[in-house]
Amino acid sequence: MRKATLSKLIFLAFAALVLSPQLYASDAVIGEKALDFTATDSNGKTQNLTSYKGKTVVLEWLNHQCPFVKKHYGSGSMQKLQKAYTGKGVIWFSVISSAPGKMGYCTPEEANSLVREKGAAPTSVLLDAQGIVGKLYGAKTTPHMSIVNANGVLVYNGAIDDTPSQDIADIATAKNYVQTALDELLAGKQISVGTSRPYGCPVTY
Repeated sequence: MRKATLSKLIFLAFAALVLSPQLYASDAVIGEKALDFTATDSNGKTQNLTSYKGKTVVLEWLNHQCPFVKKHYGSGSMQKLQKAYTGKGVIWFSVISSAPGKMGYCTPEEANSLVREKGAAPTSVLLDAQGIVGKLYGAKTTPHMSIVNANGVLVYNGAIDDTPSQDIADIATAKNYVQTALDELLAGKQISVGTSRPYGCPVTY
């Protein structure tokens, strides 16, 4: 009985973290100019948002040790999105904001190795060990998704889909907010859902 109670408390504590309110203030506002940033990617190249003016940009916060991330990569659904939309000219940055010594932190070599192992296809993996980009956009979970349109405006910020579970089987019936928003953008339509509550593991700043 005591063991069951302890397990329940651990689960509730984890759930509280997963669905917690925003932990870091952010100036990123839907419908306004996206905040520029400069970061080094896993290949040592300097990346900044303004370099991709005229392109749609996706920011995906990543921690391969997180079970929610494992759900989307283990199913192949995240890789499928990356390949589909980068193939249509979308810029996709996977952002690792984990601090050194924290869960999810990667060296450049480790990040590139994981890209190969998972069959991932982002434009680049941004190494944000100081959490500058993450806090700029108020990223609090992995995965946490942001989309900037071709005019440099932040048009989506939140969860990848509407089903906050770790079960791969739920992907088939979930509404994928990122896919929907990108399809609407590419079709010249207004985005139907601009914000949602992100879920996942806390970003380990």
